[in-house]
Amino acid sequence: AFNYARFALLQTPAVARLLTVPGIGLISATALFAFVVNVQRFPSARHLASYLGLTPRERSSGNTRRLGAISKRGDVYLRPLLIHGARSVLGRAKQSDSAPRDRLREWATRVEKERGYNKAAVALANKMARMVWAVWRHDRDYQPAPLAA
Repeated sequence: AFNYARFALLQTPAVARLLTVPGIGLISATALFAFVVNVQRFPSARHLASYLGLTPRERSSGNTRRLGAISKRGDVYLRPLLIHGARSVLGRAKQSDSAPRDRLREWATRVEKERGYNKAAVALANKMARMVWAVWRHDRDYQPAPLAA
């Protein structure tokens, strides 16, 4: 049988790097690669997250800053993929026998306690989109930040 995962990894090193980000699987990585194509066109990670529809809508004027719900103006296929990936990271972060704790998982569980599960999942998806930008733009694998002692 033809191994599509191996084929995708051999053809595109960027997809292999995206797979190192927590919550990004083969489907999400290849969909991001196909949708974004050139990450160099985004000057910052926030621009990519906004392009995918994962940033809050802003209704500000003067000195008053008002942030609303996520805009949902991005891709209707990629945004749910990232949110589902974030839900898997959030679920694994709550398990005591899961991977070693790092700052990302601690942050996600703290946001969940403060804001609720769905808001934490969307916030984590936003953070994952920003990590995708950094990994892809700087051509490095994702390195989890350990907890401070």
